[in-house]
Amino acid sequence: MNLSNIKIVLVATSHPGNIGSSARAMKTMGLNNLSLVMPKLFPDKHATELASGADDLLNHAQICTSLEQSLTECQLVIGTSARPRDLALPGLTPKTCADMLKYLSSNTKVAIVFGRERTGLTNEELLHCHYHLIIPSNADYASLNLAQAVQIVAYELRMAIANQVSDTRAIPENLANYDELAHGYAHLWHILEHVDFLKPTNAAKVKQRIKRLFNRVLLTKQEIQMLRGILTQIDKKIVTDE
Repeated sequence: MNLSNIKIVLVATSHPGNIGSSARAMKTMGLNNLSLVMPKLFPDKHATELASGADDLLNHAQICTSLEQSLTECQLVIGTSARPRDLALPGLTPKTCADMLKYLSSNTKVAIVFGRERTGLTNEELLHCHYHLIIPSNADYASLNLAQAVQIVAYELRMAIANQVSDTRAIPENLANYDELAHGYAHLWHILEHVDFLKPTNAAKVKQRIKRLFNRVLLTKQEIQMLRGILTQIDKKIVTDE
């Protein structure tokens, strides 16, 4: 895994100082790919002041109007949250996350997503992710500053990748990216609606479960192309029979 292919995504950050502090935390660990989704104030002097020399990360940060836009080319997406959710996403700690990523191909594009200072990521935003990362902390006081959370994750990534080994695991090198998966899901929803599998009363829940299923599998580009080919043939058969 290559640190330059790991994108840190900050969603709807309220205080610009937290953006600067996060950039500083990233740069000290060798991460340089920062994406900001709907920041409340940016650019801002407080961000620059707290970056303490990591101005280059701020200057080259990707500014996005939606999380989907930030994830377009990403092949593996990891969402952070301070508390467990009922989404049944596979769970990681910063260390197990880093240990997994070090076995990925150096070309694999990864996003690690951090949410709002007060409320974190929404359930809908977490459903864009393959994994759910939780930083173990004191149950009686689990309040981590955003930049502190970024620093912990960045440190574990640096330590794991600095000690990277040549061993390989069963993680495909050519994972489908977010945009390819999104088009695949849209194709699947079209077919499932056509055959009345998705109904207004269950569509949202069924879509969540299907996304969780495919996220666990980590589909490759070839696999998503094959699945879309199957869906296309099903669609043609439906039209012919009608």
